[in-house]
Amino acid sequence: MKKKDSLSQKDKEDWKNFLEDRSYVPDKDQKPQANNITEKFKFDLHGLTLDEANKRVKQIIKSCSQKNCREILFITGKGLHSNHDNVYKSSDLSKLRFSVPEFINSDPEISELILSMVNPSEMEGGEGALLIKLKKL
Repeated sequence: MKKKDSLSQKDKEDWKNFLEDRSYVPDKDQKPQANNITEKFKFDLHGLTLDEANKRVKQIIKSCSQKNCREILFITGKGLHSNHDNVYKSSDLSKLRFSVPEFINSDPEISELILSMVNPSEMEGGEGALLIKLKKL
């Protein structure tokens, strides 16, 4: 391709107009807002008792559903440091990792809002987290 020696007057005017009018240049720092949808809500349940965690889970699921949030990431931990002093308690259900999904499935008010519950990727917490996808309302 051969390089032009000089720019025409029309090219100079076009370039000047381009630099002055920024209306069609997208702002890369601004995230697109598609129907006011928040992609993912994250909440850490560490340190909460089973009862406290279940109450918070229910509040968060209902709130996120109303706000059109599509995914919720609950950090439950893997239960490696849970105490099992009471022999009458289930060693599995005393861990948030197991009790939170069980609570969600047993509560019809919030279970109807859920599309799926899975363990997320290792980068997002793996077995120590729970990824919930909500239905569109």
